[in-house]
Amino acid sequence: MHHQDIILKIVFLISCLLSSLLQGQVDHPLVSRFPDSEIVEVDFVEDANYRIVLGTLQRTRGVVTPESSQLLRGDITKIRYEVSQAFSGQDVFAFFKDQFAEKGYTELFTCSGRECGSSNYWANDIFRNRVLYGPERNQYFMALRSGEVHLVLYIITRGNRRLYTYLEIVEQEGTVPKVNIPNPSLLDSIAETGSTIVPDLTFLNDRQLVESQALDNLAAELMANPELLLYVVAHLGGEQPLDELLNRSMLRAQTVRQRLIMLGVEADRLTARGVGPLAPSCAGSDCESRVELVLH
Repeated sequence: MHHQDIILKIVFLISCLLSSLLQGQVDHPLVSRFPDSEIVEVDFVEDANYRIVLGTLQRTRGVVTPESSQLLRGDITKIRYEVSQAFSGQDVFAFFKDQFAEKGYTELFTCSGRECGSSNYWANDIFRNRVLYGPERNQYFMALRSGEVHLVLYIITRGNRRLYTYLEIVEQEGTVPKVNIPNPSLLDSIAETGSTIVPDLTFLNDRQLVESQALDNLAAELMANPELLLYVVAHLGGEQPLDELLNRSMLRAQTVRQRLIMLGVEADRLTARGVGPLAPSCAGSDCESRVELVLH
C-alpha cells in the first residue's frame, strides 16, 4: 500500500470515529463514560486557544478569572453526558477519579461543592453552557494532564435533579507551540485595577511596531476571554505641540489595535484612543510614553 493511501485511510478512520462520537454512538478514545449515562451534546473545535482553569473562580470588576490558569492551543472536544438520577454526583466523580488514576493522568486542580465558587461562573463564563448551572453544593471539578493532553471534568446536579457530566479534552499537536501566560497575567491585572500597561512595545514609528512575543501572548489570552471589551489607550509625552502629540498617540493606539486584530482578536472588542500627555499618572517610573488596556 502506498504511503499516500495509508494517510487517506487514517484520515477516513478518524473521520468515522468523530462522526460516531458526534452521534453519541461511541466514547472518546481517552475517556470511558459513566455506566447508565448517554451523550447528549458534542462539539469539536480544531486548533484553537483554550484557557485551562487551575484555581477557584472569582469576579472582579465584572470579569471572572481563576486564581491560576494556563493557556493552551490544540484540538478541543466538548462532551456533555446525562447520567441516570439513580446515581449522585459523588458517585460519578469517584468513578472518573478512579479511571483517571488508572490511566496515569496527573491531577492539576480539583474542587467540590462551594469551594469551587459560583456554578453560574462555571456554566456561563467558563464553559458557556447554561445547562450546567446548578446549586454550588452539587458541583465537582477536576483538571488533569497526560503528556500533551489536558482534560477538564465538571459534574453538576441541577435543581431539577438532572445530573450532567461535562468533559473538555484538549489535544495539543506536536507542531503547535504551547503558549504559557505568566500568573498573574495582564488580564488578571485588568480585573484587579481596571487597566494595565502593555509591556515590551517598541515603535519603529507611530504606524509600525517591532514584533513582540508579549503582544502575541496578549492576543491569545484575549481570544480565550471573548467577553472582554477594552480601550487601547496610547500615552505620549514630549516637547511637540499638544495637537501633534494627541494625533501621534491616536496613531499608536490604532497601530496596537490593528496588530491585535491581525493576531485574531475581534475588531469590535477594541476601541483605540490617544490621549497624548493629558493623563500623565502611571504606576511605573518610566511610562510617559505607553499603551494601556482599559476595561470598557
